Amino acid sequence: MQTPLILLAIVQSLLLAGGQVFLKFALHRMETFSWTWHFWWGSILANWQFALCGLCYGAGTVLWFYIIKHFPFSQAYPMVSLSYVFGMVAAIVFFHEDVSLMKWLGVLLIMGGCYLIAK
Repeated sequence: MQTPLILLAIVQSLLLAGGQVFLKFALHRMETFSWTWHFWWGSILANWQFALCGLCYGAGTVLWFYIIKHFPFSQAYPMVSLSYVFGMVAAIVFFHEDVSLMKWLGVLLIMGGCYLIAK
């Protein structure tokens, strides 16, 4: 198994899921869309969650550049699906969503698939 790939993929997937979490928080703070200065400044540019969303995506993209340069694409690309696992956990922790047994089964299948691909 390629341990460096898995560790890098976990970090990259955490950054992707973190970006989604910050985006959801940012969208909750946004007003209804309009072409006004107040909307763009107050809802987007001054929204720290939106900024953190961009930082997570940017860092995840730079890490992705490194991953696909140094590892086989056929192994690296499926590892992005680990972000679904972290997204599921984030849904529970940050948004207090209910996750059914069937969804957890899906998460286990994703994790098993990533393990088999990295092996």
